Amino acid sequence: MRNGAPRPRLAPAVYRVATPPSPSSLSRLAPSNSLPFLKSASPLPPPPPPPPPLAHRPAKMEAPLKLKPCAFLLLCACAAALLRALPASASFSPVDNYLVNCGSAADAAVYNRAFLGDSSGSGSPRVLASSRTISLHDGSPALGTPQIYRTARAFARPSKYVFEVRERGTHMVRLHFHRFNSSRMEMCDARFHVLVDGYVVLSNFSGESESRPVIKEYLIWVDAEKLVLTFVPAERSKFGFVNAIEVISAPKDLILETAQLIDGGKIVNFDGLNRQALEVLYRVTVGGPKVTPFNDSLWRTWVPDDAFLKSTYGSERISFGGRIKYQTGGASREVGPDNMYNSARVIKSTNATVPNVNMTWVFPVTGDYKYLVRLHFCDIASISLELLYFNVYVDGFLVFENFDLSYVVNEVLAAPFYADFVVERDDSGILSVSIGPSNYSMAHAIDGILNGVEVMKLNNSMGSLDGEVCGGFILKSWPRGNMGVLVPLVAVICLLLSMSVVMHRRTTGVSHTVAWTRLPTDMTELSLKQAKQQFG
Repeated sequence: MRNGAPRPRLAPAVYRVATPPSPSSLSRLAPSNSLPFLKSASPLPPPPPPPPPLAHRPAKMEAPLKLKPCAFLLLCACAAALLRALPASASFSPVDNYLVNCGSAADAAVYNRAFLGDSSGSGSPRVLASSRTISLHDGSPALGTPQIYRTARAFARPSKYVFEVRERGTHMVRLHFHRFNSSRMEMCDARFHVLVDGYVVLSNFSGESESRPVIKEYLIWVDAEKLVLTFVPAERSKFGFVNAIEVISAPKDLILETAQLIDGGKIVNFDGLNRQALEVLYRVTVGGPKVTPFNDSLWRTWVPDDAFLKSTYGSERISFGGRIKYQTGGASREVGPDNMYNSARVIKSTNATVPNVNMTWVFPVTGDYKYLVRLHFCDIASISLELLYFNVYVDGFLVFENFDLSYVVNEVLAAPFYADFVVERDDSGILSVSIGPSNYSMAHAIDGILNGVEVMKLNNSMGSLDGEVCGGFILKSWPRGNMGVLVPLVAVICLLLSMSVVMHRRTTGVSHTVAWTRLPTDMTELSLKQAKQQFG
């Protein structure tokens, strides 16, 4: 903080910061004459005992290996590189951890994680709760295709997976889809809905792409003993499928109860965030390379920001080789991995003036939903504390003014921090995030920084993340019973009724016409929009 200047003003926000250190931890070093290695003189040690007889003497020991300073430093560097190469996911052990290889009796390994086959003979816990499903196999998989994308489970009727829940709270649900050529079914006929614990997460979904796998990720609050995934074909002639499923209990601090709602330029509390269903739309590492599940403790993927950055003018990439200093009460490694926080984009002053430039990222979104925007910060660029001040904008609104990152992380460099904002969009378009210098920014210093961005969609009032129809209506709109038996039965009933009417006319002599409406034999489902208008 510059001498005499007031503490920079911040827009209201909920800070995830560590508790202040105790006074004892801030005590200064003792004077040199009290250091433990400065001891007073002591008596000489007693003489060594006489050597044992020759027969009992130990073998001669080799002299210890002496390393030169340069070799020692090289060894340390190799050890540090080896530690960084170890999987970060080893530090988190979820209570509920279901990894399902759908449509297969064999297990498959992806990023050192074992996906268990869902077929009855696989020996894994039974999670497929529906019969009359279909196993699909890719007869000619592309070279390098992971094993979980070479099989799929297909559904020609509403079908369920049921997972026992041992720890209630937020659960991560990932659905893996990959369309491939199958001799049993045409993937072009796939169109279906997916419900997770009653929330509509996918509507009229077809798998999207035949060239690469598609992963849909959701954060669902579970307050029951079971979590149910339901796949419903959109029509009788269509089918649903899935290649792999992940259901994992999330850390308690991943989604907190309160965020900041941007409401007409004002910032107010948004309570109950953790009870919402969330779909992860974008997870971006700023200024750095892709972060794979191998290097994330929650097995997430963070993509580079190049596709979302509006302009590179005025920004600079930086990377950090030191240790990210996670603090109790602040951002944890499960909130954001080291490999995301150790890179960033910055606005840097290289002369006596502060650059008049903003860094802006844009994310396409659809209307009629609220969105959670999570921003990740970690000062890996400043040479000293209290040199970094900047402004933060979300969707064009100033949310942090004269943001002092040193202050919110208790005066520690390379300590991560994140902030959550909820934005409501009435129309489709783009959602923007901007970083720019503030009134307190300094020359010859860093004047803005961002390490990561996440954008998540919140469920609407219908309990849906994809459309305006609730899960209950989708289930009720599916035709019940066996159509192969129902259609002949209806025809027989109609014939009997017709014969009864003819006999009645002959016996009573009444002559009048009876208007009949032809019964439909093609009982296809109404479109969701028409059905809503009819039953809404």
